[in-house]
Amino acid sequence: MTDQVELPAPSPGNRISSLDLLKGLVMVIMALDHTRDYFYSSFSMLNVTDPEHTTPALFFTRWITHFCAPTFSLLAGVSAWIMGRRMTKAELSMFLIKRGLWLILLEMTVICFAWYFDVQYRNNDLAVIWSLGISMIFLALFIHLPAALNLFLSLVIIAGHNLLDNVHFEGNLLWSMLHEPASFPVGANMTLHVFYPAVPWIGVMSLGYWLGRCYGKDVPATHRKKLFNGIGVSLLVGFLAIRWTNFYGEPANWRTFPEWWRTLFSFFHLSKYPPSFLYLAATLTGTFFFLANSEKWKGRIVDFFSVFGRVPFFYYVLHLYLIHGLAMLAAELSGFGWEIMVQTGMEVDLQGFGVGLGAVYLIWASVILLLYPLCRWFDRHKRAHKERWWLSYL
Repeated sequence: MTDQVELPAPSPGNRISSLDLLKGLVMVIMALDHTRDYFYSSFSMLNVTDPEHTTPALFFTRWITHFCAPTFSLLAGVSAWIMGRRMTKAELSMFLIKRGLWLILLEMTVICFAWYFDVQYRNNDLAVIWSLGISMIFLALFIHLPAALNLFLSLVIIAGHNLLDNVHFEGNLLWSMLHEPASFPVGANMTLHVFYPAVPWIGVMSLGYWLGRCYGKDVPATHRKKLFNGIGVSLLVGFLAIRWTNFYGEPANWRTFPEWWRTLFSFFHLSKYPPSFLYLAATLTGTFFFLANSEKWKGRIVDFFSVFGRVPFFYYVLHLYLIHGLAMLAAELSGFGWEIMVQTGMEVDLQGFGVGLGAVYLIWASVILLLYPLCRWFDRHKRAHKERWWLSYL
């Protein structure tokens, strides 16, 4: 890779390279899960993380992607704090509200079409981009709270929301958007699927905003490393202890199997919709360990992944259309017909089409390599045209 951009040390006016690196890594890993969705031949026959039916390779392929949404939501909060150093609280609130509404609009239009390729829009999802958007709108309010209260509310939302698991309001869209995934008919031909309720994601992003102060210009990197490693250890120990008891924080209890590895998978089989407290504890453990120890990493590999981290939304939209488009082309060339990639139901139905897991990994790597030049171009374009305010929405 040539013409590498050397990022300076953290300061109020500059990006922080370890944050871009981690964003880029989780964006790349996320594409693996979406490639599996549209290319894996046994997708409809296996619950990919069900320890009773999965395979080690498939469990790992799915589980590693669990880090993506929590990490990105947390880092979005950190980025909001860093951005806030250059503007007033009122200006930051307005930006977060506009950005949040923009993301929700794109989720229900551009991104929905990318998932289904259905011009009739028979399905619409409130998924990960919606969760980021609604969390930004809540964060626009949270940033005006005292820091201690912001931290307290964030932790209560993250750790306490499973107390609501037995609270049900059948057919209530508002409750579903807040905490309980469900589907709702909209008119005669459309169904709205709530995959990512706002709670606890709003707590994750607001926690990230509180953590942003750790990147202040007066905070030594050694202090940040010690703090983040300490949080990582605490989360890991807490997760293992609470999960072992089957007492709280995860609706699906773990159990033993004749095979030790199935027992292990059962222990780490965690709920994502909505994310349980233990799901967030397990995944954010890795986030904190990574942030604590990656600030001094440099080199071509770091530069490669950081490109994706500097243009995450641009990358997100492109990767969905590219993966789904390649799957449509492959289905047509292999005799299944491109029409099977026009999805009319909530679950991806490949109708017999697909390849093995090894080929899925090769396709995933190809997708990343194809996207890199475009993302690199857009990254440079944004840096060269900082006066174009609208680029901050892409």
